[in-house]
Amino acid sequence: MNNLNIVIFGLSITSSWGNGHATTYRSLVKALAHRGHRLTFCEKDVPWYAANRDLAEPPYCRTVLYRSIGELADLEKTIAEADLVVLGSYVGCAEQIAAFVKRLTPACFAYYDIDTPVTLEKLARGDYEYLHPRLIPLFDMYWSFTGGPILVLLETRYRARRALPLYCSVDPDLYYPETSETGSGGRSVTLGYLGTYSADRQPTVDELLIKTARAAPDARFCMAGAQYPVDIQRPDNVEAISHIPPWQHRGFYNSQRFTLNVTRRDMISAGFSPSVRLFEAGACGTPVISDSWPGLDSFFKVGEEILVARTSRDVLGYLAMGEEERRKIAEHFRHKVLGAHTAGHRALQVEQYLREYSAGLRKDWDDWGDRDAAA
Repeated sequence: MNNLNIVIFGLSITSSWGNGHATTYRSLVKALAHRGHRLTFCEKDVPWYAANRDLAEPPYCRTVLYRSIGELADLEKTIAEADLVVLGSYVGCAEQIAAFVKRLTPACFAYYDIDTPVTLEKLARGDYEYLHPRLIPLFDMYWSFTGGPILVLLETRYRARRALPLYCSVDPDLYYPETSETGSGGRSVTLGYLGTYSADRQPTVDELLIKTARAAPDARFCMAGAQYPVDIQRPDNVEAISHIPPWQHRGFYNSQRFTLNVTRRDMISAGFSPSVRLFEAGACGTPVISDSWPGLDSFFKVGEEILVARTSRDVLGYLAMGEEERRKIAEHFRHKVLGAHTAGHRALQVEQYLREYSAGLRKDWDDWGDRDAAA
């Protein structure tokens, strides 16, 4: 595909502190840039990210920090000439940004929802903090981190012109198995977990990690993530780390025999919402023990590529697994991730979606929007 001019308004690309958006944007933007496309990433300059910028100047895109919509006037020509403008979820002042972009009539305007189940739950209760239902039909495409039935819901109830899956991904240049020669130090952690604190998934963390650690006092456990309350009780064999920057994620996963994945309640309800942590761990050759959610078996073969646990007893059984079996699961898992879930795969999807929009399907998509506008 010819070199594209792409503008993205996203939550953050410069700081991974307390959010998973930065990792997703970095890998996708990098992959698109490697395919010859020109990218501008616009991020609102807020104190909590300004104080925790772990990639202040991404080398694969132009980064624009703004405090108000008025500061974006210098981008009008870039947006007007863009082949694609993307507005991401959890971006403040979404309605004003959408109006600003639509006035400049770029070739294609897409919404990228990295939090689709959370977005829909907020819309259902009338919380329009980040997205109002009236905006959804204005986008030429609605890209969703969640697939399955939610895509139909977006098109039927919320009148999205086209709802399409664009799952998270992994950058294989950054995530891969390490050996002792490259300084990994071996897999000394029995089970690790990486995730920002969330009250709705903490009971599962307590069951699958904390309770397991109490039952296996000679094993070593680790949980890492920001915003955990200080009063959470952990046994002595659970190491707590407040934040691990992305460039240390590979070492974190490579230090573990197994890693734990715990899904937020909204994501479980929606299903078909694989976490970026699954792909990161898989690329590092670390098998994942995950909670269960609808659609999981459409991404991975349960028991062969990924392990599912409902109780600490399940986890303890997996931890007792022999090394040969553990390695076999890790190899199958890594093969699946590298074959279908890298940032390069997602960049190709973006190109394909644009190709379909620009040729052949564009009339159908415009007709779809016209019918919705008349409804």
